[in-house]
This record gives sequence, structure tokens and C-alpha cells, in this order.
Amino acid sequence: MIPSNFDYIAALLKDRSGLIVTIDKLYLLDARLSPIARRHGHAGLDPLVAAMRVPFSESLIGEVVDAMTTNETSFFRDKNPFEALRTALIPGLMTRRASQRAIRIWSAACSTGQEPYSLAMLLRDSFPALKDWRIEIVATDLSPTVLDRARDGTFSAFEVQRGLPIQLLVKHFDQVEQNWRIKPELRKMIDFRPANLLGAIEALGRFDIILCRNVLIYFDQPTKTQVLNRMTKMLAPDGALLLGGAESVFGICDALQDIAGLRGVYGPAFGKTKPALPLPQARIAS
Repeated sequence: MIPSNFDYIAALLKDRSGLIVTIDKLYLLDARLSPIARRHGHAGLDPLVAAMRVPFSESLIGEVVDAMTTNETSFFRDKNPFEALRTALIPGLMTRRASQRAIRIWSAACSTGQEPYSLAMLLRDSFPALKDWRIEIVATDLSPTVLDRARDGTFSAFEVQRGLPIQLLVKHFDQVEQNWRIKPELRKMIDFRPANLLGAIEALGRFDIILCRNVLIYFDQPTKTQVLNRMTKMLAPDGALLLGGAESVFGICDALQDIAGLRGVYGPAFGKTKPALPLPQARIAS
């Protein structure tokens, strides 16, 4: 790939998705974009980029951005966030929202849906008292391809074996030939929507809990700061933001601070000496 075409692709990906691609990742471009080039009759990445540069090529550009989006996920991925939800965050919200009887949760960059479906199973199984509450789980992703898969709720045997206990598989899924499809009552709990974290996310509204896990690691620091500041404005004053295990807000977003006892969980910062949230304390095992 000639340097100018690499620069074009790298700038496009950063602008559209926040993804940072450096020259040492040229092999990744080749692996993910060569199938698109062949499908459109191009002999390589340089002709593909030439086709992307012409007017009215938005559909092709969308395919390229979609192909470069990382969609690694699994059910109940990482123990700590779901333990924090089960032992502290949800019980705390149930106490503070007793009069409204409503909770909104956002799963950002939800990929093929394992995270929001894990949330639905957690709420259904651990908090039966929420059955009569208005629970809204909004799940968004940049990629229309993975959103279609997520809405369908069908997973391969390999996918359900990654993080999903057998008792939950039997309880919440129906076997469809060699695959497993999550039951309709859980699919109905999730509102899947297309959304770009660099776009007009404020239109999604305000949330009590936001999960944005293992996404910021692909952004440069200014983009991380931008996304975190905007998400903070979308959090309820007593809301919580959950990040991935390798992510942190420190030195990036002064509008958030950690919630004591809950690793990787942050709330709006009201001052250096005031705790972020009056939540039940819970020590989450490493």
C-alpha cells in the first residue's frame, strides 16, 4: 500500500470510529480489507482506496470501517463488573429509585450482544423484585453487521461456551440446530440501536449505569477525554460508569472519580473530598 493511501485509511478510521491504526498494523489492514477488495473486484488495497475516494462511495467506506472494528466479546466478560452490579450498583439503585421504579442502562459498543444479554440475565435472575419496574437496556454499536446479529440473539456453541454457565444456557436459551438462541423474553429487554461514540450520543438520553468496557484502549488520549466527558454528562448524578480492566479515567477525565471498593467503576466527581456515590460498599474479589 502506498503511503498516501495508508494515511487516508488511518485518518478515515480515526475520524469515523476513533480507531488508531499505525503503520505496523498494515498486516491487519491487509487481513481485514482484502476480502472487501476482492468482493468489489479490486486487485488490492490501493485500488480499493481509489474506489473509496470517488464521490458517492459511502457504502464502501461503511464496509471498510465495519470490517476494521474490533468485535471481541463474551458472556459475563470479566468477573468484577458483574459482581459490582450484583452486589452494589443495582441494590443501591433499587433503594434510591424506589419511588420512580425505573432504571436505564447503556451498553456502549455492545458488539454481537453478549454484554447486554448478560445484563438481562443478571437482572432477571438476581433481582426478581425488578420484574414490575421499568427497566431499559440500550445497547449500541457502530457496526450494523454486529447489531443485526445481536438483535437476532443466535450464538454458536463456541460463543455460548465462553463465559456462560451451563445452567444459564439451559434456562435462557433455545437450541436451534447447532446454535443457541436467547429466549424472546430476554431479547425484548434490549433496545439495540446504531450509535457512534464520536457522534450524537447525547440523543440517547440519561442513564443510571453506562458500560463502556474495552473500547477506550483503541482511542488516543484526546478522543478518550472527549468520549468520557460526554458520557459523564449523560450519567445521572448518582450514576456509575464501568470501564474495562485495562482502562482508567485518571489523567484523562477530571469529571469522573472512582467509587471506593469497586474496581473499574466511576461516578461523577463532585469534589475531591466527597465520595462519588453513596452506594453500599462491596469488596470485589480479584
